[in-house]
Amino acid sequence: MKKRFLLLGILLLLLSYPYLRPLVEDVWQEKEANAAVVPKYQTIRVEQDQIYQGDLLLVSKYDAFHSEGVPSDVINLSSHNYLVEGYRLQDNSIELSEKAAEAFNEMVKTASSDNVKHFMIKSGYQGLEKGHNDTLPDCFSEHHLGTALDVASTQMKMDQAPEGKWLQENAWKYGFILRYPKEKVTITGIPYNPGHYRFVGLPHSAIMQERQLSLEEYVNYLREAKEVSGTINGGDYKIYYYPVATSIMVQVPTNGKYVLSGDNQEGVILTEFL
Repeated sequence: MKKRFLLLGILLLLLSYPYLRPLVEDVWQEKEANAAVVPKYQTIRVEQDQIYQGDLLLVSKYDAFHSEGVPSDVINLSSHNYLVEGYRLQDNSIELSEKAAEAFNEMVKTASSDNVKHFMIKSGYQGLEKGHNDTLPDCFSEHHLGTALDVASTQMKMDQAPEGKWLQENAWKYGFILRYPKEKVTITGIPYNPGHYRFVGLPHSAIMQERQLSLEEYVNYLREAKEVSGTINGGDYKIYYYPVATSIMVQVPTNGKYVLSGDNQEGVILTEFL
């Protein structure tokens, strides 16, 4: 009996297919049409305060830090043991942007596999109310950004240590730059500091490494170029520079990844990952 009903059902389905097919196709086409409605890009308003926020802020002896520049992810490193693996902290009060700490942790793990393993973070984020023992007046210090850190070797001075050499050769792969290189003193206005690193993220650190640019030079390069594209870690990217007077409208990916950063001077930098 069951087989008879099953055969009858199959027969009815075959007989009705020519009539059902247009309905099925209409539903499918409607779904495709609805999917096509979602635009690839959307337009957002970028206000002037965005100039003072992000990973590419130029804080220098000429460009003061603004309070908008403090990232929201600053954490105490000693309270996050998973982020303090393979290196030491000079003291338990050291704070850092979480994304910078994650990148640093990944970096020192790779260094350890190269038998370079005596790293120590001497200092990181410092609030404006705390101040910082730096070569710059307080409001001009990168240590207020949460993405700048002073790295040392527990064995010897950084300009002589394997840790210093390894970082100079490899830090860019993890989004870090040596902020005050020896050959850029006339541009940065700051004496050579072999242990002061800044997280700017990829692909920016890679471009700066390839072109041998300081952060000052890199921001000017983007400002003049307006648009830069390339490939990093197997993926394509585009970088756009937009001057901002009061506010502007900018197109960003609707569903794709992008990062927006100010330059702390006069514009914003949009990095789109394709």
